This record gives sequence, structure tokens and C-alpha cells, in this order.
Amino acid sequence: MRKKSVEVCLTPAVYDTFKSDNAIVVVVDVLRATSAICTAFMNGVKKILPVATLEEAKAYKKKGYMVAAERDGIVREFADFGNSPFNFTPERVRDKEIVYSTTNGTNTIMMAAHSYQVLIGSYLNHGALVEHIIKEDRDLIILCAGWKRKFNLEDTLFAGALAEAVLQNKGFESICDSTLAAIDLWNIAKKDLIGYIDKVAQRHRLKKNKLDDVIGYCHTFDITKKIPVLKENYLVPVSG
Repeated sequence: MRKKSVEVCLTPAVYDTFKSDNAIVVVVDVLRATSAICTAFMNGVKKILPVATLEEAKAYKKKGYMVAAERDGIVREFADFGNSPFNFTPERVRDKEIVYSTTNGTNTIMMAAHSYQVLIGSYLNHGALVEHIIKEDRDLIILCAGWKRKFNLEDTLFAGALAEAVLQNKGFESICDSTLAAIDLWNIAKKDLIGYIDKVAQRHRLKKNKLDDVIGYCHTFDITKKIPVLKENYLVPVSG
């Protein structure tokens, strides 16, 4: 039986060279979109509609939807809140439908919509993701949202952590250089992950805008088993 492949796409700019209709794609935007989405589902959100543009988000707001929208980390003036995970409290999101638009993450999610399954990944649901991926037994593409289609370190580190964990299962293999590079970076950084993250560009963008209170939280392993999955343009829990 063929072993399933594990590939890491380091930026959406090259996703066309990786995409497969039959693969599971895990979208990663650690600081902060996918961490916020996982938090929302942990706290009881019913479903999330990711949209690419602010114009779409505004239109949904006019229809009465609750909207989370940001660009460059800053919450938009028409939105109910931005994309800090701390915005998505149980009191605010339980049983709600939320429209969501971010600088990098939501575009990347929709880019992968053709795939067998699009999952939302973060450190927060890392262990649950590994279990689900192994159970599904399909080729895996870890798609880093990056920063405006450019490479970033924080998503690559998570991709390395996830790829390494999945590859411990004998049913998976990788002959992908970007996967090996991500794993190597992860093994350098994991000894002092927060210290390593202190150098990344997005950490400094967030700090400049006094939005860096989420750094530790976004790099915390396994606080939820919820896995958001894209179904008919909405994100819902895998079991939903």
C-alpha cells in the first residue's frame, strides 16, 4: 500500500504547484487567524463564514451578521471585533454565526476549497489534528498563510511541528524539501519557542500596535480538540 505524502507549502504564492483535489489541506495562520478560529469553536461558535474582501464583510454586516474583520492587524471600523483569539469569548460567540475576513488567513482558506478536506490548524488543536489526519489516511498538504503571500517563520514552525508528528506514523512519508526545512526549523526553535518567535516580523507588527498579548497563547499546545473544517463555504466543527 502506498504511503501517504506530507508536503508543506510555505506560501500561498506557490500553492498551485502543490494543490490536489484528493488531499487534506491544513491551513495555518498562527498569528492570529487560525488560532482565533480554533478558539471560537472551542468557545461554542456555531459556524464561521470566511470571506476574502472587506467589501463582502461590510455587506454581511449590513445584513445583520456579526463580523470579525482586520487588515494589517487592525480591526476595521465597521466590524464587531478583529482577529485576536481573546475576542472570541464564550459570552460573545456561543451558538453564533460569524463572518470573518483577515489579511492572510481567510483568502488562504478559500484558495484550498477544492481539496478533499480543508482543516484549520493551530498549536491549540495540534494533537487532535494529528489524530484526525492519521485516521483519514490521505495525502497531507500543510498550507502556510504567510504574510501577504510571502514566507513567514511562525507558520513554517507550526508546519514543521505538525509534519514531524504525522511522519512518526509509518503510513506517511515525505520527499518534500520544504517539509524537511520546516521540520529542521521547528527542531531549532522548539527548545525556546517563545524566545525564537520574538524575532519574527509579525510579532513586531503586533507589538507596534499593542496587539502582542496573544503570543504565548497562540503557541500553547492542545487546549482544544475542536477541528474546524470547511463545508459549503462555512467553517464548522469536524464532527458537525
